[in-house]
Amino acid sequence: MKNSWTSLAVGCLLATTAGAGEIRASLEGGAAWQTRNDFRIPGDGGTLVELAEFDSGPVASWRATLTWDLSSRQSLRLLAAPLRLETSFTPDTSIVFQDLVFPAGSSTDATYVFNSYRLTWYWRFPPGEKWSFRLGATLKVRDAEIGLAGAPGRSVKDDLGAVPLLYAYARYRVTERFALELEADALAAPQGRAEDVSFKGVFRLSDRVEVDLGYRLLEGGADNDEVYTFAFFHYAVAGVRVRF
Repeated sequence: MKNSWTSLAVGCLLATTAGAGEIRASLEGGAAWQTRNDFRIPGDGGTLVELAEFDSGPVASWRATLTWDLSSRQSLRLLAAPLRLETSFTPDTSIVFQDLVFPAGSSTDATYVFNSYRLTWYWRFPPGEKWSFRLGATLKVRDAEIGLAGAPGRSVKDDLGAVPLLYAYARYRVTERFALELEADALAAPQGRAEDVSFKGVFRLSDRVEVDLGYRLLEGGADNDEVYTFAFFHYAVAGVRVRF
């Protein structure tokens, strides 16, 4: 199913951007630490697990982005941002997780997956001498999984769904070769919330190549009868960008 979503998004982008302008590719890598990773499944009857208390990280992370300029003001962005965390812990109390009960004092393996695939349209405002801005909308496809394995067996709760987000970007040119940039995909609703925000310093090596270094936060979750899950990740990231 995940490959079908990705193939569909790529196909839509290629069809829409045929004959378009500049294409940009970027690759980001780094390390992520979790300061919160709470889940309870089912949301109205499971046991609360606070995974960050057992393993704060770091875990390796990466993401890739392709951007097409459709016109002098409009662009499309396709982004893949996988995230996977595996840890072992020994609970002090028994854990009710879906149809299994994991006993206290018994080693338990946890898997947390939150892969994000996004298609963004945004408008590029006319740039000023120092500032430039973008504003748009993102369709995020989340491929999420929380699983526990131990003495009673293995149980997994997965979720594949699409959610809309707002997109915003601001860039301040400090010098001819260095800029500061803030970028965000975010939205909050009664059903839950999601925020992905980065702050970076960007260094221009040439007319076609830039490198960046900065901080990223990923936060959000949902609270309903089926699932309760909220997580907060902090990233140290570096990347390279190429214009074609």
